[in-house]
Amino acid sequence: MNTVEKINLILKKTNISKVNLAKYLGVSRQMVYNYLDSDDLNKMPAEKCQLLFKLLEVKSCEEIVEKELTEDYLQSVSNKIFSYKKVPSRKDEVIELTGLKKEEQELLSEIVFLLKEMLNEDKTKDSYITLKYLYHFLQSLSSMKEIKYILGYIAKNNGYIKYNVFDFNEEQQYIFESIMYSAMTLYTNGGASKSKLAESHRRWEADMERKNEEKLSRTQELNTAKVQALRELGYTEINEKNASEVFDKIAEIQSRNSNY
Repeated sequence: MNTVEKINLILKKTNISKVNLAKYLGVSRQMVYNYLDSDDLNKMPAEKCQLLFKLLEVKSCEEIVEKELTEDYLQSVSNKIFSYKKVPSRKDEVIELTGLKKEEQELLSEIVFLLKEMLNEDKTKDSYITLKYLYHFLQSLSSMKEIKYILGYIAKNNGYIKYNVFDFNEEQQYIFESIMYSAMTLYTNGGASKSKLAESHRRWEADMERKNEEKLSRTQELNTAKVQALRELGYTEINEKNASEVFDKIAEIQSRNSNY
């Protein structure tokens, strides 16, 4: 058994995927495949090779071949990958994943790795804008249950989940998926055009304008109530000491105004 064969055996026995190894080494999945497509590690840069040796608890390729794959050893290698992970946040800090279940850590880590690969592989603005939309998509999850149905439809349509599996409200998900299929079929088959849908798009734009105006109005009302609450309580600003009192006063003011 050569070095690479032994490494692949260790990865298999520890359930460490090529994606997991790529994240540990700080490279893409394709680079890992490139490293492991021969009999030795001659394609691997020295610093990455040392990282791999550290993971496998060896100092040379010869030690890898001779390494005895005891249960304790395999568990130790696995722990280096799975027991503690960090992913970058939007503020260049790190999110500690301790406390999440192993499968939850794995899922979140896989998502972050795929997003990073998208940005690395596509230097146009398309990937950045797509991920920005995805960010807003995730922000909307708690306010729109239909977003979960969209995700379900996409996963099923691409073969990741069986079409007859309903993880949410079965009736509503079934109806939504049927509508999605009809809409996508119409779009794909060229049965729709900008001119035919112009009026529908105008109605949607008007609806968005109305919602934005309502949101702005609520924000202005809240700011007005905050100013009034501070004035009535004799404060000049909200801080940790008076926040609870000020918020209670804001609620009282809003209640008074709604009774007029």
